[in-house]
Amino acid sequence: MTSFAQLLKEHALKATFQRMTILAVIEREGHLNVDEIYAQVLEAHPTLSLATVYKNIITMVERGVLVEVPILGHKSKYEIRKHEHVHLICHQCGAVMDQAIDDVLIEDTLTIAKQSAFALENRQVNLYGVCAGCQEGKASA
Repeated sequence: MTSFAQLLKEHALKATFQRMTILAVIEREGHLNVDEIYAQVLEAHPTLSLATVYKNIITMVERGVLVEVPILGHKSKYEIRKHEHVHLICHQCGAVMDQAIDDVLIEDTLTIAKQSAFALENRQVNLYGVCAGCQEGKASA
């Protein structure tokens, strides 16, 4: 994978220690909400404020480094932008699982946009339901 410094540079952002730390936390954990990111960032940098973490996350979402994954009934989670995939989102526990997406579905979304004269800029496919753990009565997050 590209280094975080290179990734930020590719998106016209400076590689600050705050951004590098946030990216390292998200890469390690996968999908996290702001509070979860902040809690882990504090372990490495106890003087960072929640406002600084929010600001950097928003900036990295706006520049396309991070993707916001909306979750019904829970806080949005964030992930580092990567290959196209579908999110399987549990509306009970808020777990987010990535599932590979095939070229046919990607082409279908492009066709739908083209047929609608819609200038597609970004796409995210989120499927909401109940994860296996919650179906078995176990809460997994």
